[in-house]
Amino acid sequence: MKAHAQVALLLGMVATSGTAQEVDLGTGAVLRGLEKVSGDVENITLKNGGTAEFGHLRIALGECRYPSGDPAADAFAFLTITPRDAERPVFAGWMIASSPALNALEHPRYDVWVLRCQTAAPSEQTE
Repeated sequence: MKAHAQVALLLGMVATSGTAQEVDLGTGAVLRGLEKVSGDVENITLKNGGTAEFGHLRIALGECRYPSGDPAADAFAFLTITPRDAERPVFAGWMIASSPALNALEHPRYDVWVLRCQTAAPSEQTE
């Protein structure tokens, strides 16, 4: 049920004035991770379908989308975040760059949010 609500919310966010906004698929995404205990911040660059580790978390990017013709505008990315030693994710769903608290990772030590989509192939897995 939660997944259906997230999809409905996402579709509602891309609608403007009663018409759906066209979106393009990015080649990847730039995320930001915060380690809350030390205050360390790291930018994480992922290709669509790629995975990276941040602290004790494994972050997988399904895909990143942005409004057509405006890659600098709002991005939304489908992420699956799993602790390294667990099989079950602590987060799986769409994160929206302009509203990170709308569907946030709830973790006592780490915070992860979307900054933007990539429109060209990233040169590295992480920065």
